[in-house]
Amino acid sequence: MNDVEDMGPVDYLVVEFPGNRMTGEGFPLLVDLVDRGIIRILDLAFVRKEADGSVAALELRDLGGETDLTVFEGASSGLLDQDDIDEAGKALEAGNSAAVLVYENLWAAPLARALRRSGAQLVASGRVPVQALLASLDAVDGTPPPGGSAAA
Repeated sequence: MNDVEDMGPVDYLVVEFPGNRMTGEGFPLLVDLVDRGIIRILDLAFVRKEADGSVAALELRDLGGETDLTVFEGASSGLLDQDDIDEAGKALEAGNSAAVLVYENLWAAPLARALRRSGAQLVASGRVPVQALLASLDAVDGTPPPGGSAAA
């Protein structure tokens, strides 16, 4: 791994696949982000939540033949441990599987380095879910959100 001072921000995603059905449609797009130098995959793990609530890590070969995931073999920096897998499992519905992705935002590394050199530090971070953004825009327009009303 590069020197931490040279790194861009690191994020993670837990993407749930209902019923353990993973089509693989998004994986070529993930590879494209890596190929274009936008992100660097630090860890990619697959997990399954059993009906009894237990969570197990999956090997790529356990994911079935529908999707070729061999390009992701070895995508492990060791950042994810069993506690992380268990924590990701809390977000899953029983009987579903998930991909847990930890990635560096390479596109932001030059900005992050410059800010660190000037003594700045990140003190808060977050994401705005698309659904919340759409609801806010609808509220500004006076359009009721799907399934809701504009009156409060």
